[in-house]
Formats: sequence, structure tokens, C-alpha cells
Amino acid sequence: MATTKIIELIGASPNSWEEAAQNGLTKAAETVKGIKGIDAISFTAKVENNKIIEYHTNMKIAFVVD
Repeated sequence: MATTKIIELIGASPNSWEEAAQNGLTKAAETVKGIKGIDAISFTAKVENNKIIEYHTNMKIAFVVD
């Protein structure tokens, strides 16, 4: 029986929330092995001059513990 651990992080992107999630997942995968899924918790954005300049996706990443 596998044990799963969950970490929470925020990915960022200048283009979209989807890309922000992918960027966060890609960065996490550099040091976390066995990622099995993500749960997008919330979506926020940084705004300047009434325009979104950076998208943020807050997510939980689940991975198997060896």
C-alpha cells in the first residue's frame, strides 16, 4: 500500500492560469518524484494599470512517498 504526501505551492505565468499551473508542476518535478496529481485550489492575478500582468495558480501536488 502506497503512502501519499501533499505539498502546496503557487505557480506563476504572464500568460494564463493553466500555464501557471504547468509552470508550478514543472518546477516541483525537478525535485519531487512520483507526482500523481494536482488539485488547483485558487486562481489569482497581479494587476497593473487595469491589466493582468501575472497569473497565479495555488495548487496541492500529491506524490508517492518511497
